[in-house]
Formats: sequence, C-alpha cells, structure tokens
Amino acid sequence: MDRFARGQFQVGYEERVDLATLRRSRVGKAQAERDRDELDALLVWKDENVRYLTDLRPQLISCKSTALNGALLPAGKDPVLFCSGGERDRVDRTMPWVSEVHTIPIIEHRDLIHGFVRDILVPVLETHGLTRGRLGIDESNTILMLALQEHLPDLEICDGDSAMQRARLIKLPGELQLLEEACAIGDAVTVTGIEAVEVGVREMEVAAEAMRTLFRLGGEYAHVMTPFVASGEHMAPPHRISSDKIIRYGDIVFIDIGACWGGYYGDIARATICGKPSQRQKEIYTAVYRGLQAGIGKMRPGFTNRDAAQAIVDAAEEFGLGGQFLSLFIGHGVGIGANEPPYIGETLPGAPEVEFQPGMVFAVEPLIWVEGVRGGGGVRLEEMVAITEDEAHVLSRAPFEERLML
Repeated sequence: MDRFARGQFQVGYEERVDLATLRRSRVGKAQAERDRDELDALLVWKDENVRYLTDLRPQLISCKSTALNGALLPAGKDPVLFCSGGERDRVDRTMPWVSEVHTIPIIEHRDLIHGFVRDILVPVLETHGLTRGRLGIDESNTILMLALQEHLPDLEICDGDSAMQRARLIKLPGELQLLEEACAIGDAVTVTGIEAVEVGVREMEVAAEAMRTLFRLGGEYAHVMTPFVASGEHMAPPHRISSDKIIRYGDIVFIDIGACWGGYYGDIARATICGKPSQRQKEIYTAVYRGLQAGIGKMRPGFTNRDAAQAIVDAAEEFGLGGQFLSLFIGHGVGIGANEPPYIGETLPGAPEVEFQPGMVFAVEPLIWVEGVRGGGGVRLEEMVAITEDEAHVLSRAPFEERLML
C-alpha cells in the first residue's frame, strides 16, 4: 500500500483507490458489527455514518447535523438512503449503487417527523420485515424517538453508534489512501496560512487565504466548521475562531483548518511566529514539539492511548510545563469522521484505555498555553498518525517552525 498521496483523480495509467470495492467493504464491516450486537438493522443519521454506508456527499447546513439525511442498513441487504429533497434528483442520476432511496423532510418539526415515521419509515421497515426486533440508532432528536415508540411499539430501540464506531475504527487500505490525499491538501492549506502571516494582517485574512487553497485543490470541507486562526494573546487561552484581531510583530500565530477529501479528513495544525520569538515562546514551542514526538514514539502495538498521553506530558514537564495543557484531550481518532473515538489524553470520567492496533488513525494535537507572555504563550502542533505493525506512520508533512525551536 502506498504511504504517500498519489493523486486525486481516477486515471487510466496507474491503479488507485477502487471506490466501489471500498464502499462494499465498508458496508460489509458495518454488517459484521451490526450482527455482533444482535441488531436486526442500523438506522444512522450522523453525517459520517451516512457517508460511510452510502457515499452520499450532501450539502451540509450549519447546526443541522443528524437532521438532513439518514440511512437504514437491514441485515444482509444494501443500505437504504433517506435524503433531503435537495439531494434526491442528483442521487437518482449519479449514484447507481443506491438501490433504494426515499425523500425526507428536515428532521426537526414535530408534525413533519411524525409524517415521516408514519408514511415513509414504517412502510420501509414493513417491506424489510423490521417492524419488530432490534433497531440500532446512532443519534436522533427526542421527537423522532418518541414518534418511533408511538408508531412502532414492538420495535426495540438500541445503541447503533457503537457498532458503527467499531466498523470505522480500523481503516481499510483504500481509506488510508484517501486519508493520504486529504493530508496532502491539508498540508498545503496549512502552509498557505503560514505564508499569509505578516504584520498588519488580520486572523480572518489568514483563514481566507488558507480556505482558498482548500477549495482550489478540491477539498470538500475544512476539518472544523469554524476555521481556527489565533494570534498572540488569543492563544493564551486559545480563542478557537478566526477574528478581526490584527497580527503584530512577535505574535505566535496558530493555524488549524485541515481538509476533507473523498469524505476523509486530514487534521493538521501548526504554529508560526510573526517576526522574532522570545525565549519563553521558544520554550513553550519546544516543549510541545518534543511532547508530540514522544507521544508518536509510543503509538504502536503494545502501547496504549494512556502511554502516549503520559509520554507527551512527561516531555513537557522537562520544561516545567506538564501542567499547562489545554483542558481537552490531546488526540483523537480521525477518518470519515473529523473527530471520533478513541481519544488520547482524555481525563474525564469513563475514558477507556485502548491499545493501539494497525489501521487506527489519530490526530495528535498537544496544546500548551501560558498566560502573560508578550506576543502570546500558546502553542499547538498537530500531526496525522496511522498505526502500523511497527513504528507509526506520520501522514502529515507541513513544516515545523525552526525559529521557535531551542
């Protein structure tokens, strides 16, 4: 398998990702996990799960995730797509692998939801023999759950998201190739942002230049809905937006935008300096960099997410900064979901210890911030890391800032 981005296009002169085979393999993994949980079917609404099963690339409306499109996966059958009317004509004409599709309203208004369940979903479930038994659902609003209970009293509603998370956990070779392509775009987006940094430029202008590269190279979405460019004191504590703040000489500037390609996300971030850094800024940057490298060194079979997190913290503590991390996990899974379990460095109750397995992919993103540093004392560095049989494979290649290294 290639460990580089060969190219995004389907061409005749070399073999690339067989998308039809990849799609069937993903559905097969989901079916196996559905069967493992003794579910008669899965009904999914999360954008990433719908795409995993059907390859639908929809228009995404802000704050409407899980309300626009869904998919039903009955045992031993192809996925059934429930899509917005805005997608239906395109689906009919360009997605021949979808053998059954139904138009649905936005899953939000009570009357429309009950109409959907009564007149669309119930007949579909009847056709597939699913009006009783165990139906796994990944995520839905309360109105939909109540409507299901009212119209399908013999149907047991179960957790379906855990099965989908397990299916998505170990990436297939084709998925890893699409992640390489996403990272190639994400690297370019990040470097474009770095190159836009100068005195008198606003954070939002850096984000704009980076986003232009994202779309110029065919990226589908940024990793985050709100492109993250923070400069100077905006990184201590981090302001996770792009604002009208003017970048000044001596500011650390952080860029976290990434890229999606083919439904898969490259989550890459770098910090740079506008001008000349102070000694304290160098110490913080170097602590984050060395922590990142130490954590990646533990990301191989035989070690766990806790081992990697502890290595990151221990390396930072050499600079007296082990207690200065952002109060968020240090890394997360990534794939067809921009941010997915398992996590590295999660400290909240219930966080499991997970051993690294080949095919897992993570975004590792330690962030240390120190208040009161002129020009900002906050640094995050983020790499995309795939677990292999041996040492980790780092997919991202954007450069680090040598001027900030001790």
